[in-house]
Amino acid sequence: MSEQPQLLYKNRYVPDIKSLDTYVKHGGYESFKKALAMEPDAVINEIKVSGLRGRGGAGFPTHIKWSAVPKNRDVEHYLVINADEGEPGTAKDR
Repeated sequence: MSEQPQLLYKNRYVPDIKSLDTYVKHGGYESFKKALAMEPDAVINEIKVSGLRGRGGAGFPTHIKWSAVPKNRDVEHYLVINADEGEPGTAKDR
């Protein structure tokens, strides 16, 4: 049986991987740099294609949430979030 490629944990045995310099040297933030170079609609489409969903009970599609952000850059916008873990069971394993 062949080994599967390690994606999520590929750097887990790299010494000092928690150091910012080491992390960047091993490819850290590459996806972030890619996203910054893309148009907002292209980023949202990548998220849509990936199938990424929220971690709440409903598993709401992330691309729909991100599509709700106003596209007009000429005026100042505010993003209000609810970071409360008030839903029963959200923080049950802490």
